[in-house]
Amino acid sequence: MNKKLFIIKIGTSSLTSKGGDIDREKIMNIVRQVSDVRDMGHDAVIVTSGSIAAGFRALGYTTRPTSVAAKQASAAVGQGLLMEEYTRFFSERGYVTAQILLTRGDFTDNRRYKNAFSALEILLSRGAVPIINENDTIAVEELRVGDNDTLSAQVAAMLHADRLILMTDTDGLYTKNPSKYDDAEHIPVIERITPEIEAYAGGAGSANGTGGMITKVKGAALATRAGVPVLICSSKDDNIIVNAVNGTAKGTLFKADGSLKTRLQWMAFYAPSKGNIFIDKGAAEALMSHGKSLLAPGVCAVEGDFSEGDVVKILTSGDHVQVGRGVVGISRLELAGLIGNHDSHSEIVVHKDNLVLTDLG
Repeated sequence: MNKKLFIIKIGTSSLTSKGGDIDREKIMNIVRQVSDVRDMGHDAVIVTSGSIAAGFRALGYTTRPTSVAAKQASAAVGQGLLMEEYTRFFSERGYVTAQILLTRGDFTDNRRYKNAFSALEILLSRGAVPIINENDTIAVEELRVGDNDTLSAQVAAMLHADRLILMTDTDGLYTKNPSKYDDAEHIPVIERITPEIEAYAGGAGSANGTGGMITKVKGAALATRAGVPVLICSSKDDNIIVNAVNGTAKGTLFKADGSLKTRLQWMAFYAPSKGNIFIDKGAAEALMSHGKSLLAPGVCAVEGDFSEGDVVKILTSGDHVQVGRGVVGISRLELAGLIGNHDSHSEIVVHKDNLVLTDLG
């Protein structure tokens, strides 16, 4: 059997009771299943929610707080309490756990991105079970990377996982909300995420969670573009993780729709853009249809203040549709001087190996 890597995202609703507290029996069941997956010879990474739920009552709140500061304080208490539960139960099965707290900056900063990748690789090679959450205590913008659906997709893409399993309180994507409409139809397999698929995912999730089906579909879009299939399934099945690994779980499977190397993932999804390069129709055709590098004669205009080695956006000159993102091989000042220069045919602005095209559908 080939060893595979599974990223398992555990939503708040999959960890908590109706009152919003952490449910230890649910955690025990998750640990049992993940340990079974490890016993089968596979690797697993958990991306867990639940730190706020684990900590708010310890601070004297009777219900889950709503202010950012109170959430952050609850998370500061809850992170330790949540990890204590995971660590204890995994230890009983003979597995070491490792806590990793990430923020958006760990993905947008290339050095930190590489460091996170290297640390996770070593932990997996040494047999540990990494348990990841967003660093809610210091994160800004309402505590979000966007959310743990997005965070788990980012981790799955970074590690080139074999599958991302998104556990929630429903067994996949339906054409309508199944709790409201009797004629809602379950969608077992999605070949490609389209605007219609995103429309099916509209609406909020459970009262205890911060996500919804739309965040899961958007997370799936990121992961599948990086080459990772995604399964959305229900945690109400007591053996859902093992069944998902074995391919017998009911859910919605999003098939992989691309494959990007780690370096190109960072550039495509996270790297801050330092400027814009506007190109003509001929250059856009050469990039999108023929896999060519961007040459200076195809550039119509530049915007921003970028240097050689910076990441830039590449857009069509007329309607400003984004064609892709790439590492530029020439500064803005130099490139501006080449616009309209017919002797610049051999000047490569963005090499094809440093270019990621936008999925224009």
